[in-house]
Amino acid sequence: MRYFFTSEIENINGEVQIQIPFNIWEVCKQREEINADIVIDNQIIDCNLIPLEKGHYKIMIPSGTELKVSFDTSHKFLLHIKDSLIRVDRNSPYSFEKPIRKIDSIDLIIQPGDGLCGQACIAMLAGVTIADVISVMDCREWQGTMGRLISALNYYGIDHKDVIVYPAEGDEVVLPKAAILMEKMGRFSHYLIYFDGKFYDPNLGIMEEYDMSKLVGYLEIKI
Repeated sequence: MRYFFTSEIENINGEVQIQIPFNIWEVCKQREEINADIVIDNQIIDCNLIPLEKGHYKIMIPSGTELKVSFDTSHKFLLHIKDSLIRVDRNSPYSFEKPIRKIDSIDLIIQPGDGLCGQACIAMLAGVTIADVISVMDCREWQGTMGRLISALNYYGIDHKDVIVYPAEGDEVVLPKAAILMEKMGRFSHYLIYFDGKFYDPNLGIMEEYDMSKLVGYLEIKI
């Protein structure tokens, strides 16, 4: 998967670093040091992700790398982490060419208890029950990370972009016609669906408006 975000390049004691403004464990099954590559103003660089604490990482640019960018301003980055998804079931009867359904509407599903918002979002998109999604994802309350959600989308043949967008604070966000939205809720993430001008929240129901200041990131669903 790829992750699009805004951050600054820092030179700390001769080491070139970039802070990642989201939790890697939320989207990636990998732990400890992670190999990746990053695009900085059309320059592709192999790099390592170094763990800080509790899923937060920094990007270390290899010594000797010539960066053709300024260090005194924010930049847009496209980070690529290979093999970062959890495989749910390789024997899926669905594919992007033959999905479980065509998404031309959304029926609201309210989660039956806390911690099942991610499973509820997949259930709304796939047109199945939360119980079915829990079986496919093999995870229960508070375990529905974005990485698991993407793997479930793949299982049901629901096509999506391969980039999760993390808007910077103050950015004007124009959402695609359909997307999974991610917001912070305490130490966990909360997920909801945006579809055709409405927000389908597994906690709050259908909303015409949404406070975009709560948005951490989103994944576009292709329809």
